[in-house]
Amino acid sequence: MQLASVSGNLLFFAFIAYLIATLFFGGAVKGSKSKEVYANNRWGKIAIGVTILGFIAHLGYFITRWIASAHAPVSNMFEFITAFAMMVVCAFILLFFIYRTPSLGLFALPLAVVLVGYASMFPRELTPLIPALQTYWLTIHVITAAIGEAILAISAVAGLVFLLKNTDLTKRSKQRFWLEAVIFTLILVIGFILSSSTFAIMGYEAKFTYINKNEQQAQIVYNYPPLFGMNEYESLTPDKMSPLAEMPAIVNAKTLTTFVWSVGTGTLLYLLLRLVLRRPVATLFQPFAKKANSQVMDEIGYRSVLIGFPVFTLGALIFAMIWAHEAWSRFWGWDPKEVWALITWLFYAAYLHLRLSRGWEGKKSAWLAVIGFIIIMFNLIAVNLIIAGLHSYA
Repeated sequence: MQLASVSGNLLFFAFIAYLIATLFFGGAVKGSKSKEVYANNRWGKIAIGVTILGFIAHLGYFITRWIASAHAPVSNMFEFITAFAMMVVCAFILLFFIYRTPSLGLFALPLAVVLVGYASMFPRELTPLIPALQTYWLTIHVITAAIGEAILAISAVAGLVFLLKNTDLTKRSKQRFWLEAVIFTLILVIGFILSSSTFAIMGYEAKFTYINKNEQQAQIVYNYPPLFGMNEYESLTPDKMSPLAEMPAIVNAKTLTTFVWSVGTGTLLYLLLRLVLRRPVATLFQPFAKKANSQVMDEIGYRSVLIGFPVFTLGALIFAMIWAHEAWSRFWGWDPKEVWALITWLFYAAYLHLRLSRGWEGKKSAWLAVIGFIIIMFNLIAVNLIIAGLHSYA
């Protein structure tokens, strides 16, 4: 347990380091008056130094948790998302030393911060693996898939910077609407963190029994006021709020409740920001993208997909099929998670096709990169948490 405590402290240090590095990257962007200063600003040097320290601590968390649990820390939502955040930072560090663009760090590191914050809302206890996960192919499959998704995430960050720089937010347009929708989606994740933290501080718990998909009675604990009940539920805490509707066994009503509360909180936060700013929230971030080189951002986005796509193919499809055969004696079973992994793969295959054969560069390429990451996050959040399947152990 002492090693687990050290692991948690290292992750917290990494979280703080990424926050501090974001501020320094902001100083590097705002304080640059020329291209030379922008690329070699002293604030940028401090920022990347702090980022590397944070990454080393993050890696230390990963290694110490691996030792403490005796298996790779990628077997549940907390572990996978923190590992994913670590790989996003690693991919950013490598690209920063190639392109020297502080604007990328100013948007990539907040993504890592939000991911770690999001992960912290899930149970962090060290638990033994279920039989389906007790194979080294799990480690190979998940880590490789996470590396691929992290590299693809950097393409989305570069695409977002490109769009913020090259979209006129002073005029109503489809471009402005969809860019604002992307910012709204990010705020929804922050809404999840805020709502989860609030009810956790309150110590809210509502217990129910229900009939699971194996037609056996099971027990579940809600950490939010229940909006949706599990299949044939019965309350064990009558003093708490009753669900408004009962869901079929295929839907995880607890996580659907969490999702609705998060969307509600995020939407309220977004409306408050709009009320205070009196303009699209995207305009708050646009000044930090103005000094970025559009051509460099386009190149980073494209090259990230070129590298990330084959790595994702190996991890999310090929290695996943091998693991599926070991765990369930079949390579493919149309499980919801498998279907969305295939959808993600087909999307990025289409991205490369359109980029190489149709010449989709600039804004078109940037939008595809951003949409691709939204698909990845939908797979990670909605498919993992709401739709019941063989991957529901996460």
